[in-house]
Amino acid sequence: MKEEWLLIENGALTPAINMAIDEKLTDWHREKKLPPILRFYEWAPAGLSVGYFQRTDGKINKENVKKHGFEMVRRQTGGQAVLHDHELTYSFVIDEKHPSIPKTILAAHKTISEALLMGLHELNVAADFAEPIKKHSQGTAICFEEPSWYEITWQQKKLIGSAQARLQGVLLQHGSIPFTQNEDVLFDLFIFANEKIRERMKRAFSKKAVGLFEALQEEIDIKTVRRAFQKGFEAKFNISLKNYTFSKKEWEEIEKLAKQKYENADYVLMR
Repeated sequence: MKEEWLLIENGALTPAINMAIDEKLTDWHREKKLPPILRFYEWAPAGLSVGYFQRTDGKINKENVKKHGFEMVRRQTGGQAVLHDHELTYSFVIDEKHPSIPKTILAAHKTISEALLMGLHELNVAADFAEPIKKHSQGTAICFEEPSWYEITWQQKKLIGSAQARLQGVLLQHGSIPFTQNEDVLFDLFIFANEKIRERMKRAFSKKAVGLFEALQEEIDIKTVRRAFQKGFEAKFNISLKNYTFSKKEWEEIEKLAKQKYENADYVLMR
């Protein structure tokens, strides 16, 4: 018998609700209320998520975030800022002591990336791991500027950006699978020393990041994308995924946390 995990497909939700769900899922899994979970979701309105330790002052143009109709939210995970607009987002929640999960963050990241790669191969995308020889940083606040170890690339361009945290014994990893990249909008959300630097980095960005539709050379429906990644996780971990929907009580807990924490400017702008 294969181990049965949960599959949650929420559709489009606000940035605060999405982050609250990921946190509550780690709580409920820690409390043994739920088995491991794979979740797929979208964002409405689009959101700019910043890493838990990331500075926003002097880095993020908050007025331009509002101008574009986006909402900013702070993740539980680290890393740099991600614009969640025309994309599918995944999150994965599992006990860090589960036999399927390696002990180190890097090895666990590789294992989860293997599941993502298998999903991409279901879509006939010839993607691969990023294995940087040396981490080059120009002090950018933008996640898709550079791939980290075992993130997913296509033709050496970053295709999937992920971030992981260990939260009181539970591993949470979530990541962005962009369908397209809009450099003009993305680079309007950040503060640069001058316009010359902004334009230079924006021009270079197209050589570093790619959307799924460009890799596919066609647009496909989001259900097809979700099913491909579902198959990838089921194959990699040798499990079956069962659909799960939240109860009224669970939604109440999610909405309370979203309001108290993820909509709270003291948390979002704490750095």
